[in-house]
Amino acid sequence: MSVLSRIERGRQPVPPRIVLYGIEGIGKSTFASQAPAPIFVPTEDGLSEIDCERFPLAKSVDDVLTALAELHVEQHDYQTVAIDSLDWLERLIFDDLCRQHNVPSIEKVDGGYARGYTLALTHWRKVLDALGRLRNDRGMAVICIAHAKVEKFEDPESSAYDRYSPRLHKHAAALVCEWSDAVLFATRKFRTQTEDAGFNRKRTIANAIGKDGGERILRCVGGPSCIAKNRFGIAEELPLSWAAFMAALSSQQNQGDPNNG
Repeated sequence: MSVLSRIERGRQPVPPRIVLYGIEGIGKSTFASQAPAPIFVPTEDGLSEIDCERFPLAKSVDDVLTALAELHVEQHDYQTVAIDSLDWLERLIFDDLCRQHNVPSIEKVDGGYARGYTLALTHWRKVLDALGRLRNDRGMAVICIAHAKVEKFEDPESSAYDRYSPRLHKHAAALVCEWSDAVLFATRKFRTQTEDAGFNRKRTIANAIGKDGGERILRCVGGPSCIAKNRFGIAEELPLSWAAFMAALSSQQNQGDPNNG
């Protein structure tokens, strides 16, 4: 059979691969728990207050890979797999490399000079490949949760500025974000205003919009304040809920369907 005979055409709807990161306590794990029939692979102890099904706490990279492999081969009714969280998974990866090389820190692995961070990508690819098999072979959605950090971004077209990004080493963050279909930043919505601070000075203050310290939102398109993206063409900003995300996704898919309208 020739390669030309296997050419495919048109959209092929598949479950999304999502990286969801944000500030502490914003509701990242709750978002994942709202997805269809989720199963969590926890790498940190933070799910005790959420009613969800989960594997035992992973204490090594092999624990994570074993859980994902069982989901691939065993019979089950789960429709979503959630890794909670990526930054604690990175610690497990670093610990594994330190044991292999008998060194006290990732900075010393393989003689140093950042080689440890490069070797860590091998472990990351194993995890992403396992998640990809669950998506492609078992039709499972994938949600990878991470905490946020503030990093300085050197913009070649303007002066440097601070922005939010997943709390991962830059090599791992680049790999995971490129692999995902959507990188979503969970935060609160604020309104800023400038007021007189006296002595001919001004100061900017932020006021929360909504109740409980500010409306919880998802930023779905990147900008100066955060890393974000999506391949679906959904809105720049959504409420922080699985239902809102899926409604936006379904709306975009219907717009692109020639049988609609």
